[in-house]
Amino acid sequence: MGTEGLKLTKVIAQFIVETDGLDIPAMIYEHAKVAFLDWFAVTMAGKNEPLVLKLIRFADLMGGHEQATVLGYGLKTNVSMAALINGSASHALDYDDVMRVFMGHPSVTLFPSLLAFSEWKEKSGNDFLTSYIIGLKTGTCIGACLGPEHYSAGWHATSTLGRLASAAGCARLMRLGEEQTVHALGIAGTQASGFKRVFGTMSKPFHAGRASQVGLEAALLASEGFTSAKDILEGPDGFFQLLRGQVNEEAVNSLGKTWDIEDLVQKYHASCYFTHSPIEASMAIINKEGINPQKIQSIRIYVSQMAIDVAGRIEEPNTGLEGKFSMQYVVANALLRGDTGLKSFTDEKVNDPRVREFMKKISLIGDQELTWMSARVEVKIDSSKVYSEFSDLSEKNSGLKIKKL
Repeated sequence: MGTEGLKLTKVIAQFIVETDGLDIPAMIYEHAKVAFLDWFAVTMAGKNEPLVLKLIRFADLMGGHEQATVLGYGLKTNVSMAALINGSASHALDYDDVMRVFMGHPSVTLFPSLLAFSEWKEKSGNDFLTSYIIGLKTGTCIGACLGPEHYSAGWHATSTLGRLASAAGCARLMRLGEEQTVHALGIAGTQASGFKRVFGTMSKPFHAGRASQVGLEAALLASEGFTSAKDILEGPDGFFQLLRGQVNEEAVNSLGKTWDIEDLVQKYHASCYFTHSPIEASMAIINKEGINPQKIQSIRIYVSQMAIDVAGRIEEPNTGLEGKFSMQYVVANALLRGDTGLKSFTDEKVNDPRVREFMKKISLIGDQELTWMSARVEVKIDSSKVYSEFSDLSEKNSGLKIKKL
């Protein structure tokens, strides 16, 4: 298939509409079940975060039908607000799953909208999971077309790409026709937004909730005949031209053949995924060599410039949320406390003088030879003892683990 003149939006819409759930391997459904279990768990863990309570009050202010459940509260709101609140709650702790080709967090953009609509219209579990799988594959296909340039330009792909994934999944769940699905993608695509500038604030998890909400609304509008551009991805002044991307022939040809869900990673550390390789490498040195952290003179962390831009720019975090995006804090915390779960990311823990003093020993160094999710760590004890360890989690699926609370 040549890429020149390819109507990608139409091709993707055909994939969404025509894919037979029976052609999706059973193991893919098993992966989807694990993803849902993980998503539900992080949502319940994040439901009491201040940003969630603010959104619940906002939903009450807006009013509306009682169609779908706000998880953990025993109350219902309209499907749009349910998607927004549950989506934001599930990303509030930054403990949700990630995927490299998606350049972010897929499940928080898909499950909230699909669950809200499924509850409202009493859809089956099979339809729910099939729509998730198809929405996820749509997102990874478009993500492969965007490539790292999109993320490097400052866009938060969970927000931009997530809108399209949610629209795709919802269009499938609603059983929209091809033309309606094209318009659903167009309605969602024209609303693509979200800047990495807001990382460390309530607006980052809000991105996930909005992505899920916008995708649902786009499909609902399309079902009523609402129109949009028919080439939102590849067209002039479209998604790829403005947000940096181009048709990836290999990714397009994989539609309906591979599903990518096997590369979905459930987090083990409750922080930005860019911090995971530095944590793993640092802990490996300490555990392997039996080093007392108090004996450490300095730590040098070599990572990609992208990792520094995302998880290294907050050198002195003041809140638990900021701590999740501070490589210096997460490594200091891991070495001193040996705990990288939720309890490590409170305002009190982040401002612990003992940890703050240890953070001064840690320096970040950009290395263009390293991939996004890899790190090399050097721990210096004295002039004659320097230990080094390399970690690369870019292709490693940790599987479902018991998360530390």
